[in-house]
Amino acid sequence: MIRKNSEYPLQPPRERGTWRAFVFALVMHALLGFFLYHGIQWQNSTPEGAEAELWTEVPDSAIPRPPPPPPVPVAPAAPLPDEQADIALQEKKRQQQEAARQAQLAEQLRQQKLQAQQEAEAKRQQQLAADQAAQKAAAAKQKQLQQQQQQQADKLKQQQLADQQKQQQEQQKQADAEAQKKADAQKAAKAKAQADAAAQAKKLDAERRARLAQMQGSAGAPGSTGNGLAKSGTGSGSGGTATSPGYADKVRRVVRPNISWGGETEGLETVISVRCSPTGTLLDAQIAHSSGNPAWDDAALRAVQRSNPMPQDIDGKTPTSFKITLRPAG
Repeated sequence: MIRKNSEYPLQPPRERGTWRAFVFALVMHALLGFFLYHGIQWQNSTPEGAEAELWTEVPDSAIPRPPPPPPVPVAPAAPLPDEQADIALQEKKRQQQEAARQAQLAEQLRQQKLQAQQEAEAKRQQQLAADQAAQKAAAAKQKQLQQQQQQQADKLKQQQLADQQKQQQEQQKQADAEAQKKADAQKAAKAKAQADAAAQAKKLDAERRARLAQMQGSAGAPGSTGNGLAKSGTGSGSGGTATSPGYADKVRRVVRPNISWGGETEGLETVISVRCSPTGTLLDAQIAHSSGNPAWDDAALRAVQRSNPMPQDIDGKTPTSFKITLRPAG
């Protein structure tokens, strides 16, 4: 519609009632002609005769005359009916033209207003489209950001799961290692117990043989046992190799700190047979006479083994073999 107005110039609207005005003007012209015709005939008619008397007066200069009255203004003659009709017709035409011009201006203003509204609507649509595009772009960016955050969260979760699995594997390995260590320790303890049991059996067998030997004639010999030191919890003696009188005290001072016993003390006495090198190095230590309490026998034997090397005698040498009688401190 805007393109049509721009291509074709604006035209005034068609006047309504043109034929009626034309007929009205024709009738008025006919009436005007009728009145003109009769007016001319009236002026051309012969006037009738008239009588008039003439009076002559001698002017009297002695008597003053009043001044003549001022002329009365003559009102303009009323316009003839045909002129009024023409004036009315012209006024009507002028009003119609003015109305047409006002209508044309109103139409132009309406068209301009409509065009402005259309342009504003087009701008509003463009702005709305731009806002929608911006909203879509922001939504897409937000969605992409959420996807990245989700990916990072998934990656972190996977990393945490991997760390947990790794930690669980390490814990399992440590548990397996500890279990294996415990199993090895149990095996070692079992083996040690078996070895201790075998050693104990061996010691008991040696003790039994020693008792048999003592019963056969070695029991009661002066060098078989030494002086007992029940008060201190240790005793020493010599057998097979001569020792000085003070050597027993030296052995007592060395062995005594190594005794660790917390059980009963009454009636316990163990004889340990010892073989040493001249420098005091302990070569062998065995139970020669058991007390009847295996625990005390083991404590006495461990005390002797911990006392390596043995003290030297006054000649600078350690006896090669001797026996030590041990009793727990009472």
